[in-house]
Amino acid sequence: MSNLGKARTTGAWLSRGVLAAAVLAAGVALYSRTASAEEGVVIPPPSIDEKQSTAKTETAVFAGGCFWGVQGVFQHVNGVIDATSGYAGGQQKDAIYEIVGSGDTGHAEAVKVTYDPGKVSYGHLLQIYFSVAHDPTQLNRQGPDSGTQYRSTIFPTNDEQAKVARAYIAELDRAKVFEAKIATTIEPGKAFFAAEGYHQNFLTLNPTYPYIVYNDLPKIENLKRLFTKDYRAEPVLVKVSG
Repeated sequence: MSNLGKARTTGAWLSRGVLAAAVLAAGVALYSRTASAEEGVVIPPPSIDEKQSTAKTETAVFAGGCFWGVQGVFQHVNGVIDATSGYAGGQQKDAIYEIVGSGDTGHAEAVKVTYDPGKVSYGHLLQIYFSVAHDPTQLNRQGPDSGTQYRSTIFPTNDEQAKVARAYIAELDRAKVFEAKIATTIEPGKAFFAAEGYHQNFLTLNPTYPYIVYNDLPKIENLKRLFTKDYRAEPVLVKVSG
């Protein structure tokens, strides 16, 4: 694991201020490298999608590594009303960063996306998720971060979402869109817990953080480039009390 990955992971036991210093320091070493961030992947839309809904809002939950970047991507998607960072997948009745960061709770860093199905479909959100939000071929890791809390997982909120997600993964694998098989798991029936306030809107509020600059801002650029019609320049932000 890179120095940056260690700073990001061990941040579970650090205060917000110390975490910021640790990430910044690790970023200096990271910038000395020549490797570039991941590029988005052009993929076809799913052949099947959710049925047309008359509901004003629906929710979807996605995990794909550090929630800072995943949240940032969906906050820039037209039709998304809210994208909240949090935790999903564990058995406990609650989740906090310090404990989830141990990797022992079964939770994954996840993002709950509230969207207008009249403007963007669940299938299209899946397409963005697989294309630019993360690398779905990575097992229990994304970029510099490793552990089950960084796994690629879809948490369907109903049976139809699960059906669409399973069919799409099979379709992409058959088409060999990615060089490796998709590692994304599907875990229905899991509760979602919102993350602490200082994790919300992290990409927008900290655009010069080395971790954000290297790992996450390229995702926003890929969204803008590959999904031009879906891109919104002004992100929809989570309202954080206090």
